Amino acid sequence: MTNYSKPQRQVPLILLASALCISSAFAHGKKNDDLGPFIVGEQGVLYEGGVYDVQPSAGAPTTMSGQMHVFYQLPLSPNNHSWNWKRTSRLPIIMIHGSQQTGANFLGTPDGRAGWASYFVAHGWPVYVIDQPGRGKSGYFPNAYGPQAANPSPTTVKQQFTAPELTSPLGWPQAIKHTQWPGGPKSGVPGNYAFDQFFASQVANMPNGDQALALTTAAVTALIKKIGPAIIMTHSMSGPESWFIPQANPGMVKAIIAVEPSGNSSLTGDTAPATTCGLSNVCLAFNPPVASPADLGLTKTPPPAAGVQGQPAANLKSCWLQSGKVIHQPTGLKGIPILIQTGEASYHAGYDYCTSAFLTQAGIPNTYLYLPTAKIYGNGHMQMLEMNNLDIAALDEQWLSKALKVHDNDIAWGR
Repeated sequence: MTNYSKPQRQVPLILLASALCISSAFAHGKKNDDLGPFIVGEQGVLYEGGVYDVQPSAGAPTTMSGQMHVFYQLPLSPNNHSWNWKRTSRLPIIMIHGSQQTGANFLGTPDGRAGWASYFVAHGWPVYVIDQPGRGKSGYFPNAYGPQAANPSPTTVKQQFTAPELTSPLGWPQAIKHTQWPGGPKSGVPGNYAFDQFFASQVANMPNGDQALALTTAAVTALIKKIGPAIIMTHSMSGPESWFIPQANPGMVKAIIAVEPSGNSSLTGDTAPATTCGLSNVCLAFNPPVASPADLGLTKTPPPAAGVQGQPAANLKSCWLQSGKVIHQPTGLKGIPILIQTGEASYHAGYDYCTSAFLTQAGIPNTYLYLPTAKIYGNGHMQMLEMNNLDIAALDEQWLSKALKVHDNDIAWGR
């Protein structure tokens, strides 16, 4: 049986400061202070998915591409008055970043508070944070990927992520409610420390999005083969990975948290679908099979007159749902707990419900959560970095624990 708590490749227990590896996740704010110091039983780095340009039998390889950097931390739990690994129902979480980002999004915040990775490790969940192939520590190889896409723009970052409330006219109605960027409203601008730190972390994308999708799916598949059954957490551009990775790993993905995933609709959803194949530009495997996007018969569907989870219809974009007599169902997703969550002030606020609606129409149960319905307000697109980030992490953990029926008698993990 696979031991999902740690990689199959054995790595020595890390000993730092003459004892165990102790991570101090000091946080600002009343609730964030609750994280405190915690013990990391083991941490390390893996590279998965790399392929040499030629097979060794055909000649000496000259380069490698497709590799994915993975930073992992495994929690430690007390057992019989000594520190040993404890096998539990807490599955590892693979955290997958979005466009122009790296795994840094999950490791900490730009103003120095604890990130989502720290939260989940402190609460007993093994965590694997990746840099998608072609980003960050995974390296960029033009011979395999082509020239990099354009550099990130401070103006775009400010308008979409850090200070959408300052754009005039507003890019979307909900932007005025953005309050959670570190420093508060109107602080997410160049020259603000948190903005500068965040912008410094931005990277250029791989120009071919379909190639990036395939490479990340392959690399995460290699990681799952090493660590066993897992939870996947996606964000933004990596949204389609929420569906492709389970299809590539039947039975191995036990839950999906899709944070504002790219999917069915967009800010231009009243004009055209965001993706050509319902949830992605590359068609998933469907039953009955889909030969081309046209088979889905995507049809513009206005928002419900009553709105969605407290949002009025006027603030929502149209969805693009199947219209044929036969509804095609994405394979390999039924039975997996799925959470799609959206912040109050994000540019995704008006249309993420459409990704949920597409799945529901196709017979895939899922939970759509607009964060204000859980009394979490003011968030933009970068939920994991904002001032209430650990409140959101706690909400996600509650959902996971319920969905996966996690019960461990409230052991104080790593304390």
